[in-house]
Amino acid sequence: MKSALLCTLALLVPALGMAREPSTAGAEVYIVSPQDGAKVKGPVTIVFGLKGMGIAPAGIKFDGTGHHHLLVDSDAPADLALPLPANEKTVHFGKGQTQTTLTLAPGRHTLLLVLGDYLHIPHDPAVISKKITIVVE
Repeated sequence: MKSALLCTLALLVPALGMAREPSTAGAEVYIVSPQDGAKVKGPVTIVFGLKGMGIAPAGIKFDGTGHHHLLVDSDAPADLALPLPANEKTVHFGKGQTQTTLTLAPGRHTLLLVLGDYLHIPHDPAVISKKITIVVE
């Protein structure tokens, strides 16, 4: 029920013309491991890093905080005013998790982190990591 309410609110935010949550100046999100270009064996543990902001679960509004979204084999969304979708390419970490272990098919994959606010909407300006490439053997 709470999840459905948050999703509904998140969809209404752009329609109501509400401003996106501000990010902290100089905030950075990054992938601690694996390193860009790494060859890894599955399952793959991915550790997230954040500098200049804090982590708070989805649905909890605290200034200067957000939660991670991992985009697998995908680019950042074109419209940053919309909530990040939850699908096989965009994994939400709404409980405030700072790492995950994924089973990825063998081959080349890209990983990208986007920090989202309490409604899963990227901050303004958006806090997005450098996209890294890994190879799963």
